[in-house]
Amino acid sequence: MYFFRKKDPNRPTSFNLRVMHIINAIAISVFLLGIIWKLISWFILKHK
Repeated sequence: MYFFRKKDPNRPTSFNLRVMHIINAIAISVFLLGIIWKLISWFILKHK
């Protein structure tokens, strides 16, 4: 499978791929923080 392969030492590291992964991680983090905030506002703050 693709996920369990060793890293190829001959393959060059791509700056664009690294930036894409960083942006993806930031987007997922912001999305999860938004969901957590919405759940807190619904169940704990209980707006009228």
